Amino acid sequence: MIRQSSVRIVLGLLFLSSLTISLWLGHLSSTTWQPQVGNPATAQSPDASQLVQQGVEHYQLGDFTSAIEYWQTALTTYQQTNNRPNQTIVLENLARAYQQIGQIDQAINYWEKVITNYQQLGDLQQVGRMLTEQAQAYSKLGQNQKAIALLCGTINHDHPCVPESALELAHTHQDQLGVAAALGSLGDAYRLRGKYDIAINYLEESLTIAQDIDHLAYQSSALNSIGNAYSSKAQLSYRRANSAEKIGYKEKASELEAKAKNNDSEALKYFQKSLDLAIIQNDQSGQMRARLNEIPLYYRLDKSSASVREWQKEWQKAYSLLESLPDSQDKVYAAIELANLLQPIAPAHETSPWMRCYQPKLEPQATALLAQAVSIAQRINDHRSQSFALGELGHIYECRDQYTKALELSQQARLAAEQNLLAQDSLYLWEWQTARIFKEQGKVDEAIGAYEKAIATLETIRSDILTASRDVQFDFIDTVNPIYRQLVELRLEGDQTLLKSASPDVRTQNINIVLKTFDALKLAELQDYFGNDCVLPAVNPARVDLVSTRTAVISTIILKDRTAVILSLPNGEKQWSWIDSNRESLREDINKFRKELESFFEPYNSQQAQKIYNGLIRPFANQLEQAQIETLVFINDGILRTVPMAALHDGEKFLIERYAIATTPTLTLTEPKPLTPRSWRALVLGLTKEAIVDGREFEALSNVSTEVKAVTQTIPDSKQLLDEEFTRDRLQEELGATVYPIIHIATHGEFGTEPEDTFIVIGENDQLTIDELDRVIRSVASTTEPVELISLTACRTATGDDRAALGLAGVAVQAGARSALASLWFINDQTTAQIAAQFYQGLRQLNLNKAQALRAAQIALLEAGGQYARPAYWAPYLVIGNWL
Repeated sequence: MIRQSSVRIVLGLLFLSSLTISLWLGHLSSTTWQPQVGNPATAQSPDASQLVQQGVEHYQLGDFTSAIEYWQTALTTYQQTNNRPNQTIVLENLARAYQQIGQIDQAINYWEKVITNYQQLGDLQQVGRMLTEQAQAYSKLGQNQKAIALLCGTINHDHPCVPESALELAHTHQDQLGVAAALGSLGDAYRLRGKYDIAINYLEESLTIAQDIDHLAYQSSALNSIGNAYSSKAQLSYRRANSAEKIGYKEKASELEAKAKNNDSEALKYFQKSLDLAIIQNDQSGQMRARLNEIPLYYRLDKSSASVREWQKEWQKAYSLLESLPDSQDKVYAAIELANLLQPIAPAHETSPWMRCYQPKLEPQATALLAQAVSIAQRINDHRSQSFALGELGHIYECRDQYTKALELSQQARLAAEQNLLAQDSLYLWEWQTARIFKEQGKVDEAIGAYEKAIATLETIRSDILTASRDVQFDFIDTVNPIYRQLVELRLEGDQTLLKSASPDVRTQNINIVLKTFDALKLAELQDYFGNDCVLPAVNPARVDLVSTRTAVISTIILKDRTAVILSLPNGEKQWSWIDSNRESLREDINKFRKELESFFEPYNSQQAQKIYNGLIRPFANQLEQAQIETLVFINDGILRTVPMAALHDGEKFLIERYAIATTPTLTLTEPKPLTPRSWRALVLGLTKEAIVDGREFEALSNVSTEVKAVTQTIPDSKQLLDEEFTRDRLQEELGATVYPIIHIATHGEFGTEPEDTFIVIGENDQLTIDELDRVIRSVASTTEPVELISLTACRTATGDDRAALGLAGVAVQAGARSALASLWFINDQTTAQIAAQFYQGLRQLNLNKAQALRAAQIALLEAGGQYARPAYWAPYLVIGNWL
């Protein structure tokens, strides 16, 4: 994958990647509104009319602030004379002007007034058009779900739009212009939700109408948006290809790379068509937008010298256009984007753009562009764009090690961001930048304070920025993850002498802060992975000491050069140690461990298992024994999520032989609560036949029938749906009719790098994503209690893909269940049925908790000897979430 520039990552919506609002419906008027038949005409004040016209002239010159002043004065006059029609026209113009200077909240307030006025005037066609413009304003804020609600009334594209929505009002009044605008805006909103194919369908429909009515500006905008949808599809494929390559899936990586390039080629065609139309119309803004969108594609498609020259030529043309643009928020962002595009954008495996510095020869031009951006933002009084321009400029000085100037600019960026509630998504960036600078200066306390401010700000807006746009994907790895990890590292490593000499209470307090910080990161990771569809339940932080005196929690935190391992004992005591291997060495060790575990035929060598045990468990062996611990709950980080802790070995025994084991993404989302008698009812679903889904073949699962029979016999009050009966509709119907605390699913499952790749195979050659399963479960929930347990057997994650393992770790949360039983790799064998049967027998007949029941089932296989004693057969099963 090729990274987008830092500004585009953070803002999600910039002028170059979104519809230009004035191109869809925006128009400025200085003429009297013509009332509909039956409404009395109202007189217009000549002075007010002249003010409106002067405002239009200033707006057309790009002097939006002056235009606002003229229109505000005219509005007062029209209000005094109770001239509602002309008030409405001025309010429209004010809304568009405020959008131009980046004051979107003000613009939305004006759109509300405009819509109310048109409703009272009985002009429903205009109501529809204004709803579209208001929706575009919400999209510019990243609130695409709100935009879709205004445009259609439902986010389910399979359902018809509601009558009072923008699109239906346009259809009702046969307003082809309004229909094209609403469809185009709807397509853009779906693109920003990451629904690219749906977006393309809407946008192509909009394009067809724009061509029918010969509206060049609409055609240009639609073409640009379709290009953005294909470009986004390409970036998703690049990201998946990079992940596949990292874990050694060369063929899959090549396939995804080719798919990405095909989508980029399509995107380039649409951008070029959009550019051609913008040139015909002498639309400098449209030309700038298209050229800036094209530039990254030239580099992604071909890194040859010829392509670099083409890229540089396009950059120069875009740069030449900059001066022709009126001063606006869009121009500020264009200048920042031009600065970022001065050098090729770093590939995915390279450093974060916030850590990336300009080549020395490019620094002067980048500095000049950013200084120009600052100047324009200050002139138009746009705090949001000013914040980004100042912050980016501060980063240049950070790169130069000119920390005094870097801190000064970062402080100015923070102050600008604090002036506008809508700029909070930039505030934390400059607090982070300040923290990095303090750290480089050796000011540990100041750095910790700045990091904590950044995280506090981030916590207030985390849900918005992580779910706002799945299109210009908020690059979590670059802009959220490092802040938490750098703070944790600073707290654990910053002043070792102080920590070692501190009292136990001070050390425990410090570790508790570290764990709380990392817990917040775990929540953000899940929300980033599942995106808009992630519903995080409100659960109070669990206290292990109140749950069981025999349970301990082991948390791992992977840093750049080593890994922290933290033990939390039931009495509140905390111990910690280090694995002295850098991130890449640890990855190699874990991948080697996983590959050895998956061997079904080779004799098992426990050497690698002992090596991992020595890092994770041995430093605490005495404390665990003294505390008489019986259950270990792991909150693992990164690559450590891809391997089962049960298979660790101390040289004599596997870890599962000494402890019951569970894993959870975070204790905050875990509610330890034992199963109750009411829980003994299961919906058992299975697929025995081979299936073909999206061209992929999934082999028949001959032992699923045995597994389903075993589960239903163990839990008599159960219902089963097999093969053709195992469909999305039947699942929803059954869950709607009966409460099932346990859902057992025996079918193929995949946990991939993206949520789109995380699914189970169901009947009729179909698939059900974890997101869809969640929606089905939540849509029919007949009680306030969540599903107690969801079991997914015959599932798998790829070796080394810790992002896919994140999907597995969050399966219970995302499926709306307290806990899950799942497997890390696929086992098409009778052992799956045996594990499942013994697991449920342990729960029901032996009164064991989930972790203990799984341990009993695994040990039964292990002690049976023969081939089934190999970890490949019993180790991959995990209890995730509530272990009781």
